[in-house]
Amino acid sequence: MRIPVTALRWCYDVHMSSKALRERARAFTLIELMVVVAVIAILAAILIPNFLHARSAALVSACEENEKHIATAMEEYAIDHGGLYPSAAQLTKPYLTALPRDPAGGRYTIVNRPGPYGAFELIGGGKHDSSVMRGLTRLGTTQRCVRCTTVLYYQNRGITAR
Repeated sequence: MRIPVTALRWCYDVHMSSKALRERARAFTLIELMVVVAVIAILAAILIPNFLHARSAALVSACEENEKHIATAMEEYAIDHGGLYPSAAQLTKPYLTALPRDPAGGRYTIVNRPGPYGAFELIGGGKHDSSVMRGLTRLGTTQRCVRCTTVLYYQNRGITAR
C-alpha cells in the first residue's frame, strides 16, 4: 500500500511542531528572566541595609568590649602601683599585650584626670554610625543618643557616648 505524499507531509509537520514545542518549553522567555532579576533586586534592597546595620552594631559592641578590657587592665595596674593609673604607653605586659584599635577606626585615648566620673576616661575613635548608638546614654544625661559617634568609658559610670 502506498501512502499519499500529503499524509507524509502532515506527519512531518506534526512531528516538527511537537519538537519545536519541546525546545521552546526548555528555554526561559525574556519576561520570565526579567521577573527573576526584579525579585532578586527587591530582596537585595531589603536585606543589604539590615546587614550593614548589623555590622555597625557589631563594631559598637566590639568597641565597648575593648574599652572594658582596657579599663580592667588599668584597674589592675593601679592595684599593683599604689593607686596610680597608667598612661597608654605604660599599659603593657602583663596587663595588655597591645593597646587595641577602635574597630570603627581611630585609636583609643586614655585621659588620666580626676573628674566627676572617676580617675580616668577612655575615649573611642569617634567614627561609629550614630544610628546604632541609640542604645547608649548621652554623657551627663539619662537621654538616649541620637547623633553620638564616640563610645566613652568612665571609671565610675561605665559605658556612655557623646
